[in-house]
Amino acid sequence: MDLKLIRNLIRLMERGEVTELEIEDEQARMKVHLRRGPEAGSGPQVVMVPGSAHAPAPMPGPAPAVESGAEAPVAEAGDARGEGLIEITSPMVGTFYRAPSPETDPFSSVGDVLEEDTVVCIVEAMKVMNEIRAECRGSIVELLVENGEPVEFGQPLFLVRPR
Repeated sequence: MDLKLIRNLIRLMERGEVTELEIEDEQARMKVHLRRGPEAGSGPQVVMVPGSAHAPAPMPGPAPAVESGAEAPVAEAGDARGEGLIEITSPMVGTFYRAPSPETDPFSSVGDVLEEDTVVCIVEAMKVMNEIRAECRGSIVELLVENGEPVEFGQPLFLVRPR
């Protein structure tokens, strides 16, 4: 791994543009995580794991993509919700917003009919407004999150009755 590249990546993290990063090449795998807040240490934590030149080491679980226009994972709701409803879940950690601004109407409300490309809300992550699309066809049965609330990766946002 190129030491100059690693230093530049750490500088980006310290400026607040990135909080977690994983890199892999033929020789090594590296994970860098920057903690902020009272329990934070003196800077980014860098962990290098030796790899094999023949087969790269497997990466731990998939990380959610955070990009403008990101789409929400859609999962079937469990029996607790009943009736075969679909959950539209958050694809990232961030802040949930029902409308593009406080002065405008919400993207969606209970009873609205959705198509797969319908924008249902915004999740703000690192000052980037990510439009969340329904990725299913149906009608909204229930809103599960209040406007302005923080949300976690995979947290259900809406319940949809498929059509």
